[in-house]
Amino acid sequence: MEYALMKGNEAIAEAALRAGCRFYAGYPITPQSEILEYMSDHMEKRGGVFIQGENEVASMSMLYGAAACGARCMSSSSGPGFDLKQEEISYLSAAGIPAVLVNSMRFGLGDGEITAGQDSYWVSTRGGGHGDKRLLVLAPASVQECADLTYLAFDLAEKYRNVVEILSDGAICQMIEKVYLPAEKEHDIDKFDWTLTGKPREQKKNKAYNLSYYMGYEAYNKMMRDKIEAMHRDEQRWDSFQMEDAELLLIAYGISSRVCRSAVRLARKEGIKLGLLRPISVWPYPADAFKKIPTSVRGYVTVEMSITSQMGEDILLASRGDRPLYGYLTSKDLPTAEGIVAHCREIQEGKIQPMEVL
Repeated sequence: MEYALMKGNEAIAEAALRAGCRFYAGYPITPQSEILEYMSDHMEKRGGVFIQGENEVASMSMLYGAAACGARCMSSSSGPGFDLKQEEISYLSAAGIPAVLVNSMRFGLGDGEITAGQDSYWVSTRGGGHGDKRLLVLAPASVQECADLTYLAFDLAEKYRNVVEILSDGAICQMIEKVYLPAEKEHDIDKFDWTLTGKPREQKKNKAYNLSYYMGYEAYNKMMRDKIEAMHRDEQRWDSFQMEDAELLLIAYGISSRVCRSAVRLARKEGIKLGLLRPISVWPYPADAFKKIPTSVRGYVTVEMSITSQMGEDILLASRGDRPLYGYLTSKDLPTAEGIVAHCREIQEGKIQPMEVL
């Protein structure tokens, strides 16, 4: 199997190309700019099209057009750049057009900072534009998963005619690791009957526009409900580490989950039984994983680089509030294994009370 030493951003871009992505439109913003740079250097060699739009809105409009013609398409951004994509996400969703978006999170409101963060969780799992719809959202925790989940994302997007988001962060996308690269494949742009194509005058018009108008609202409503239920039922993904006899269960994704693994090992050496549950899909959130929580677990500890425990609400919903929830929230600072263990020790000693999710 072919492997390379790559940044997370580079692994995302290369995996997209190997999945048959032949159109990329985006705009530079830290910490995801290497995706755009990699695509600008490699897309033409694959026979595809790279465009740096004048801004994020224009880039998404270009992506909409290419995806409506059946091409495998991708765009990427971060922070305020991802905010600007929301309207076009709604248009893609309305037309049932598959596309892959990458959100490499950075910390803070407004322009924020170029440091790592995990506070775009809400805009990814609750946002993505207006209307009744959901994005499939996958959160890699390694450079290998950056490649694997991006490669998978194009298939999922077409399976459900839905937008799929890769929710990375400023640490995962910038770290360098060994990665095994997936096989090259080509995508048939004429594979689907809904795509826009050139046609003779007498041929029936294509269907790639607002589905609610085309189908009628009753059929459209049923289709959307069925699709969202199917995604929620069939696309939950998670991983666990030493959960079997844990007394406190850490719950984290992305870079925070990597630190949590070290924290579990450190805590076990000190006689503290920690375990880890790592969501890989943050929508659908892995509610099925909470059906398998051992009885030894007395509480959950969400570990996030946020201020307000953005994932905490999903933990309470998925667990149906069956155990108290504590938070180790580090804002723009990377969590440390030592800090997590000290926090959990204080929880066990009764010095820290369960948190309120704001």
